[in-house]
Amino acid sequence: KNVQLELMLPGVIRWLRDLRATAVMYCPLMNPEAPCAAEVLGIPSVALLTTAGPGSCPQSFDEVISMCGGSREEVLEMCLSFQPKLEATRRMNDRYGLGLSDAEMFQPFGKLELLAKSAVTLVTTCEDLQDPMPAELAAYYAGMAIKFESVGPLLDEGARRAAGHKFDANSADGTGVDAHPSNESDIVARVRAARAVGRKVVAVSMGTVITGDSPEVGWDARPMGPGGVRRGLTGRELCRAAWAAAFDAFGAEDAEAGPLLIVALGPQPDALGEVRPPANAICRPSIPQVDVLKAGVDLFLTHGGQNSFTESLASGAPVVVCPGFGDQPVNARKAEALGVGLQVPRPEPDEEQAAEAAARYRADVAEALRRVVAEPAFAEASQACATRVASCGGVPRAVRVMLELSAGAAQRPLGSDKAVAVPPDSKAATARRAGA
Repeated sequence: KNVQLELMLPGVIRWLRDLRATAVMYCPLMNPEAPCAAEVLGIPSVALLTTAGPGSCPQSFDEVISMCGGSREEVLEMCLSFQPKLEATRRMNDRYGLGLSDAEMFQPFGKLELLAKSAVTLVTTCEDLQDPMPAELAAYYAGMAIKFESVGPLLDEGARRAAGHKFDANSADGTGVDAHPSNESDIVARVRAARAVGRKVVAVSMGTVITGDSPEVGWDARPMGPGGVRRGLTGRELCRAAWAAAFDAFGAEDAEAGPLLIVALGPQPDALGEVRPPANAICRPSIPQVDVLKAGVDLFLTHGGQNSFTESLASGAPVVVCPGFGDQPVNARKAEALGVGLQVPRPEPDEEQAAEAAARYRADVAEALRRVVAEPAFAEASQACATRVASCGGVPRAVRVMLELSAGAAQRPLGSDKAVAVPPDSKAATARRAGA
């Protein structure tokens, strides 16, 4: 990672300088170049952590390592022995005074060391909904005086969500369902019309990754099991069983009968395969999920990704979670613990038993859907969570943090404090850092 960071950093520094940026917001999991460039230029940065808080990172990192068939010990050994990375880290520390460590996310495991470069880390969920931190990680952040603020979800109302992670754009046409982009306003209007006459609405989405082309976790991939052996349902088998379950539970022969089903299928051609949607289902490659949830749904069948799970909590929608990988099983268990829904874990059969397992899974999901709709306690718990999420402040609070930091930075010339106009030599960088 630091080899790539070294290549990117000069260009990002030039870009921010040309923009005359007075503050930077960045994702600490994806954009290490942003806080490093901001530190070099002496402008404040704000990390935006869109997971269930810093406590979610150890488990997420473990999941990625397992998915690649490795172990913590093997990855740490690579971090401490891969010479191109070690040399890149040393050069950046000498040139810019960044103080990057060789251990990266280790010591303690799960740390995000770049958060120390930022004024504050905004977390897009409530404090009481965050995953607990291991004691060693909590002590690390406390010792570094790293500040976390829970702002709740930053909902992208009116935005078009990607239909999926599709590497082959030529095949991402939604053949068999809808070869044209979704008509977002029409879908939301249909939801509002259903709500107006007291008709139930059920939204269904299995996310953008498992319906995409990732060879590790996508449409045709089976989960990585013990010993690096792949087993269980593919993304295709999982999604089709979940969609079919929704049709089994709520399907009707008349378009105006039964609940209105709004289903996001992702980008794969002929995504449904042999599964036939009922007349009361609207199936599209993508749907305006935030707007649909805000308009009001009685149930959301979701994969349980952090964004979708948080959006469901913010809108007060009960859930049935059909997790695929990563943080999704964690959120599925959290849904049950909060009382906002039920989970149906991903089956892990041997490949020759996949068809039988998919059929059982379809029946289990349908049963869970019927139960969540029928029992008022799930909706009551969901509404209680929505009230807690709303109290976090959301977009207005995040904007206020950025504007306050930007206003303070605007009073200083670009390159003041510990910033440098040109990359310093190693002695100057070290002296500047020691005196900051």
